[in-house]
Amino acid sequence: MDNGQATSLVRALGPLDATMIVVGSMIGSGIFITSAESARLIGGPGWLLLAWAVAGLMTITGALCCSELATMMPRAGGVYVFLREAYGPSLGFLFGWTLFLVIQTGTIAAVAIAFAKFLGVFVSSVAPDNYLIAPVSLGGGYAISLSTEQLVAILLISLLTWTNTRGLEVGRLVQNSFTFAKTAALAAVVVIGLSLGWNVNSAARSAAWWDSWANGWNPRIAQPGFAIAGGLALAVLFGKAMVGPLFAQTAWTNVTFIGSEVRDPRKNLVRALLFGCGSVVVLYLLANIAYIAVLPFSEIQHAPQNRVAVAAMNAIFGHPGAMCMAAAIMISTFGCDNGLILAGARVYFAMARDGLFFKKIATTNAFHVPAAALVAQGIWTAFLTLPRTMITDSAGKIAYGNVYTQLLEYIVSADLVFLCSARCGRDRVAPQTTASGTAISNMGLSHRPTHLDLARRLTHCRSCLACACYLRNRNRDRADRSAGLSFLAATAEFAIM
Repeated sequence: MDNGQATSLVRALGPLDATMIVVGSMIGSGIFITSAESARLIGGPGWLLLAWAVAGLMTITGALCCSELATMMPRAGGVYVFLREAYGPSLGFLFGWTLFLVIQTGTIAAVAIAFAKFLGVFVSSVAPDNYLIAPVSLGGGYAISLSTEQLVAILLISLLTWTNTRGLEVGRLVQNSFTFAKTAALAAVVVIGLSLGWNVNSAARSAAWWDSWANGWNPRIAQPGFAIAGGLALAVLFGKAMVGPLFAQTAWTNVTFIGSEVRDPRKNLVRALLFGCGSVVVLYLLANIAYIAVLPFSEIQHAPQNRVAVAAMNAIFGHPGAMCMAAAIMISTFGCDNGLILAGARVYFAMARDGLFFKKIATTNAFHVPAAALVAQGIWTAFLTLPRTMITDSAGKIAYGNVYTQLLEYIVSADLVFLCSARCGRDRVAPQTTASGTAISNMGLSHRPTHLDLARRLTHCRSCLACACYLRNRNRDRADRSAGLSFLAATAEFAIM
C-alpha cells in the first residue's frame, strides 16, 4: 500500500529544498504580528521572551520526535502515516480530515489574509471593510462576506495552487526563492534593531522585565471577564500568550508530508527538521529582542493592527522603513503559503490511496504532482477566507472581525495533540528505527523492545503530561537509561506545568 504511494511521485528534493520547506512554512506573518497580543496578555518583556522560548523548546522537542518517525516512514503523508501506523486507520482518518477542514487549510487562509492585509499598506482599496458583497449573517455571531482583502487572499491561494500543479520543480523554485528572501528580511530586522534601534525609552530599558503590574498590567483588562487574580492569573495568561508564538512556529511538520519526494530521506528529513526548526527558533527569539530594544513596551502592546515589526522599522527609519517592512512581510507570507499548499496536498493524496479520501484525489497529473488534491485544498481554503465574526457593542452597532484568532487556537491545539501522539506512538514502532543510524537514536530513543501493555495505555492517553511522566518513569531505570526519552518527557512536563 505505501510502496504504491511513491510510484507516481518523484524524489526530486534535496537537503536544501527540504530545509527551505521547513523554514518557509514556519516563517509567515506570525513573528511580525503575534508579539503584540502576547505582550498585552502578560505585561512584561521578560515574560514575552519566555513565552517565545518555551514555544521554541516545544518546537524543538516536537522536531526531535518527528525526525525519528520520519526516518522510519519517509512516505507521502508524513504525520498522517505516523498516526495510522501507530494507532490504526481510524486516528489517521481523523487527523487527515481535521488537517483538510481546519489545520492546513485554516493556516493557509490565515496567512493569505495576512498577505492581503499588508498589501493594504500599499493599495488603500484593499481593506477588510471595502466590501464587494456585504456581510450576510449566518447566525451564532458569524457572517459571510467578500471584501477586497478577502478577494486578494483568494487570488493568492488560486495562483499558488495553480503554480504547484505545474510540477514539483516550479514549487521548489518558488519556495527556495521566497524563503531566502524572507529569511534575509527577518535577519535584517534583527541586525538593524539590535545595532541601530536602542534608545532610553525602549522596553529593554524602561519597562520592568518580570513585574507586569509595574508596567500597568491588569489581568481583567488583558482578558476581559477574567476572574482570577494575582500570580495565578499571570500563569494562566502566560499559557494563552503562547498561542501566538506556537502558531508562528508551527507547520514544521510539512516537510514530512512530502517524504516520498525527498532524496535520501533518512538523512535529509532529519537534517531539514532539526536545522530548519533550530534556525527559526533562534531567529524568532532574536527578533523579539530587537522589538524590545527598539520600542517602548506600550508600543509593542498597541502596535497598529498588531504590526510590531512595521512599528519597529518605522521607529528607526520612519515611513520608508515601515513600507519596506510591509513589503518584506508580503514576501514572507507569499512563500509561507506556497510551502503550506505544496505540502498539504500530499496528505490527502496519501489518504485517498488508503481509501480514506475521495478516489480522484489519489491521482497525479503529467507533472507527477497530486493536482486533484491541490485543487480540492484550494477550493476549501478559499471558502475559509469568507466567514466573519459579528460583534455587537453596547450601542447595538455591529462590528465585523475575522475568525482567524479562533482558527489559530484550533490549529495550536491540534499541534499539541500531535506532539503528545508522536511521543506516545514512538515506543510501539521503535524497533523499526534500528537501521536508521540517526544521531537521535543515540540519545536513547531507539533500540527498546515493544511493550504491548504500554501501547494499550497510550492508545487511551488523554493527558500529555500524564503520558510524558508515564514514559519517563517507565524508562528511567532501564539498562539503556533512555536518556533522550527522559529528556523529552521532562521537557514536556516542565512546559505544560
